[in-house]
Amino acid sequence: MSSRLDALLESLQRVIVEPLGRLIAAAAAGVRALGAAAYRRRWHVGIVALLALIAYGLYTHPPFATVRRGEVLVRTDVLDGSVTVFTGGTVPVLPGIHQVRCYSIRDQVYRPAESATATGPAPFQSIEGLSIGVDLTVRWTIDRARLAQMSKEFPDDLNEDLVAPAVQGVIFPLFARYSVREIFSRRRSEIQQELMTELEPKFTAMGLVLRGVDMGKVDLPPDYRAGMEKLLSEELETEKVHYTLELKEADVKQRQLEAEADKVRRQTAAEAAGAEQVIAARAQEETMKHILPFKQKQIEQRQLEAEADKVARIRTAEGAAEARRIEARGEADSRQKLADAEAYRLDLVGKANAGQMDREGAIVARYPLLIQKTLADKLSDKVQVIIAPMPAAGRFLGSNLIGTQGLTGLDETAGAEPRAKTPSSP
Repeated sequence: MSSRLDALLESLQRVIVEPLGRLIAAAAAGVRALGAAAYRRRWHVGIVALLALIAYGLYTHPPFATVRRGEVLVRTDVLDGSVTVFTGGTVPVLPGIHQVRCYSIRDQVYRPAESATATGPAPFQSIEGLSIGVDLTVRWTIDRARLAQMSKEFPDDLNEDLVAPAVQGVIFPLFARYSVREIFSRRRSEIQQELMTELEPKFTAMGLVLRGVDMGKVDLPPDYRAGMEKLLSEELETEKVHYTLELKEADVKQRQLEAEADKVRRQTAAEAAGAEQVIAARAQEETMKHILPFKQKQIEQRQLEAEADKVARIRTAEGAAEARRIEARGEADSRQKLADAEAYRLDLVGKANAGQMDREGAIVARYPLLIQKTLADKLSDKVQVIIAPMPAAGRFLGSNLIGTQGLTGLDETAGAEPRAKTPSSP
């Protein structure tokens, strides 16, 4: 048993303990060598460690900040306390020297949700001591002109740390000065205007700009709401009757005034009509004094115009007759000249034709075959013509083509004139 245990321990020492001892010795030697090398290159190691530390610091605290759309960036210098406002682009930020905060320049909304209902945790109290809820909305934004001045005093959450206390310090005392009925129906716009008037200087002092205050739904206790609605309906009915009576009274007064106005209008119209007739008669009398001489002048003018028209027509007729005579003479002269020209042209044409015939007769007498050639040229597209030499004296013109048969009859008839046979067209 002890021999086996010794063998096992020996094998364990050989397999595990000895390699582990060698590994530890090699690791220690490596650490000593690394420490010696690091000691020899301690400046390089220090520079690398410093660069790594700087890179980590730049990663965790980047030296640049970007201004997003709808925001402004306020950079505060810790050394001299100066504040710079940037509205766009990329801004350099030195860690430890500059502090950067971003503010939204869009309209922001504050709503006191705890006071929106009459059963909420913080309802409003009316002058009667009743709890009411009002859905109130306050719209505000940052005053960009005073942002550099007020940015050091701004808390992290402007809505909760600045706007909420200012609004609550005004709305609770204001609603406590009015009754539920006034808040619910009658003086809502007046209350809204008072809220804006009291909140605006406070917002201005805090470096904010008040855009507006809106009052929404007014929540009342159920029993009081039912009674209020009933009372309002009765008041509306009473006011309706009151307005109806006023309308009827105004209608009666209007009819009386219309009757009196109609009476005065008729009297005025009658007086105006009488005065108009008198004025018209006088005007007509005055007009006739001027019209009669004018009519006389018109008659004289028409007579003179008639005489002038008569003289003009006579002169026009004489001119037309003279023009016709001139035209007739011109037409006769033109025809005579045309006849002379035609006679001269016919004389020249006759002389030219006679000379042409003389020349053609001389040519034909000199060249007898020219007649047959001319005839053949004229009939070349219709008749087939054969040119043959001239026959003997007293012979038929085509005897050289058809021979002497059948010419005995021609020989027996003495004194008969031979006739030339025209070849038929193919």
